[in-house]
Amino acid sequence: MAKKVVATLKKGKEYAKIIKTVKSPKTGAYSFKEEMVPVDMVKEVLSSK
Repeated sequence: MAKKVVATLKKGKEYAKIIKTVKSPKTGAYSFKEEMVPVDMVKEVLSSK
C-alpha cells in the first residue's frame, strides 16, 4: 500500500502563498512565480520587484 506524504508548516506562524506573473524578456511569454512568505511580510514582498 502506498504511503501518503503530508507536508506541514511550523505551528504558531501563518503563511501566505503569493503568485506573481513574470514576463520573459526573450519570448514575451508570461510565467508564474510562487512564493510562501509569512503573513507579516506580504506587503514588503509585493512592493519589491
